[in-house]
Amino acid sequence: MAEPSSYGWTDHHCHLPSIDEGRELVAEAGRAGVSRFVTVGTSLEASRRAVEVAHALEGVWATAGVHPHDASEGIDGIEALLDDPWVVAVGECGLDYHYMHSSIDDQRRVFADQIALASARGLPVVIHTREAWDDTFDVLDAEGVPERLVFHCFTGGPDEARRCLDLDAHLSFSGIVTFPSAPELRDAARLCPDDRILVETDSPYLAPVPHRGRPNRPALVAVVGEAVARERGTDPAEFARITSENASSLYGFDVAAATVT
Repeated sequence: MAEPSSYGWTDHHCHLPSIDEGRELVAEAGRAGVSRFVTVGTSLEASRRAVEVAHALEGVWATAGVHPHDASEGIDGIEALLDDPWVVAVGECGLDYHYMHSSIDDQRRVFADQIALASARGLPVVIHTREAWDDTFDVLDAEGVPERLVFHCFTGGPDEARRCLDLDAHLSFSGIVTFPSAPELRDAARLCPDDRILVETDSPYLAPVPHRGRPNRPALVAVVGEAVARERGTDPAEFARITSENASSLYGFDVAAATVT
């Protein structure tokens, strides 16, 4: 895998479905100025697929982890995937009390197990939290906050943002930031420091305005990034540089040379 030389957007959280479909999505995104991608694991099977895609496609890395929806399956097999040099984080993992596809006990246990894995390996943690802020912070307090972590698809307001930033976490903003119903999220995007902010698509979910109602795709991280840049009064090209450098710092990949450090 070789890194594209141009400096563009990074979609640090997407779900590329397969090598063939991923190749098409990455090519389209490249035409939209997106150069780097992290395809994210949500189960053992999905994590294995993410690793395969990362090996096959330029500018793509992977994570390995178990989403709270799949917490009842446990984390057997995930640790072995962390040996792969293209796996740059543990996750996505965390707590989701909206759908409750797994019990609270299973979610908390599997979240804690993945924090321990990440800490032992010196890897960042990609956190998913929905309607579970207090318990998410409780688990982090109990297990110890990893040196590097990101709250992906951040959906809180300024108060939650400050609690995350107090942990030295990164905040990642998705297409939700463009929704008319999300003014507090835009407030959080404005207060986040330059060195702690990221943008993502979470594709194929959460397409930004004006693309709602259709499958999301990595090319649209540019739409998300430009929307956040407008909120912050930042030039979009400069914001692409800032967020790409933050992704490099978080995940330990070199944005210019595609080497894992």
